[in-house]
Amino acid sequence: MSGGVGPISDIRLPKEEAEHKHVEDLKAHRSGGGFFTLRQLNVLAITVVLAASGMVSPEDFAFVLFSLLYMYLISKIAFPILSPPSQSSVFAPQNKILLAYVSIGALIGLFLPIIYIFEGIFEGDKEGIKAAAPHVFLLASQVFMEGVSSSGRFSIPIRVFVPVFYNSRRIFTIVEWLRAEISKVDEQHSGGERRLFVGRALAMANLGFWGFNLFGFLLPFYLPKAFKKYYSSGYKAKD
Repeated sequence: MSGGVGPISDIRLPKEEAEHKHVEDLKAHRSGGGFFTLRQLNVLAITVVLAASGMVSPEDFAFVLFSLLYMYLISKIAFPILSPPSQSSVFAPQNKILLAYVSIGALIGLFLPIIYIFEGIFEGDKEGIKAAAPHVFLLASQVFMEGVSSSGRFSIPIRVFVPVFYNSRRIFTIVEWLRAEISKVDEQHSGGERRLFVGRALAMANLGFWGFNLFGFLLPFYLPKAFKKYYSSGYKAKD
């Protein structure tokens, strides 16, 4: 997953990512990024299952397709590659604070909501499942797209584009999820009092974390730092 920190970024297994990131980038660059990683295949499976369940709206499908097309277009028109992939990481992948931050995001944003959805199937909480599914679908799609953007075919601004674009969209789905949880009044069809509390707490935790991620990290720190590195490397290339 990824908090938007380049290749380790809104869902990923951070420790493994930090250890193998440099090697994977070089391999992807040399092979042209022709194969998906195991992580990408896992999140792709999640998106397919949620899509097949009918709980994902056509608007969310259109959003993912548009992001793929737009990412490709701006990578050709506005932000071509100016430096080799091995030098395109904005933050050091061994940064322990960053790895902990990404781990928390993965836990809150992907793993716990997936457990919540599976439990809802057994508890008969159709409303809770339906409300949480769009966020999980978009976050899984974001992780997949982050893998694509870090394949070596795209520049740093494209890596920034993916988490910022998806995080901005997911804020709205999380707000809708929270509204749906708060509006629940019939415990019999919501999995009981415990599930009501868990659903509301999980939705609020996601809103707080991803709201901070967008407005407290991606926009004020990650975005300026990434563009500064991109344009400074561009000037060096010209020289």
